[in-house]
Amino acid sequence: QVQLVESGGGLVQAGGSLRLSCAASGRTFSSYAMGWFRQARGKEREFVAGINWSGGNTYFADSVKGRFTISRDNAKNTVYLQMNSLKPEDTAVYYCAARLTSVVTSPFAYDYWGQGTQVTVSS
Repeated sequence: QVQLVESGGGLVQAGGSLRLSCAASGRTFSSYAMGWFRQARGKEREFVAGINWSGGNTYFADSVKGRFTISRDNAKNTVYLQMNSLKPEDTAVYYCAARLTSVVTSPFAYDYWGQGTQVTVSS
């Protein structure tokens, strides 16, 4: 079992930055690939970024490439999403998720989810 808790969301102006954190419980955090997803009102949940168990491989949606970075600290059981140059279209609830083996972009493949944190970008 893995429990995930996101933090760091908030209201920011366009062009600004936020860093989201996802703290995980459990001693096997380093075994899991981690993903960040987002869901805007009225839209489906979409993949934003992912990182493999070691942090050596990262993946990004085209819409955030060059603006967002993902990292993890296995000693702290935490994964981060640094979001720069934010746009109003980045407004959504952001979720972190965990699954064993590799990063995939489908939310249905993830076994554990956090409760989400709201990110609102004003124009």
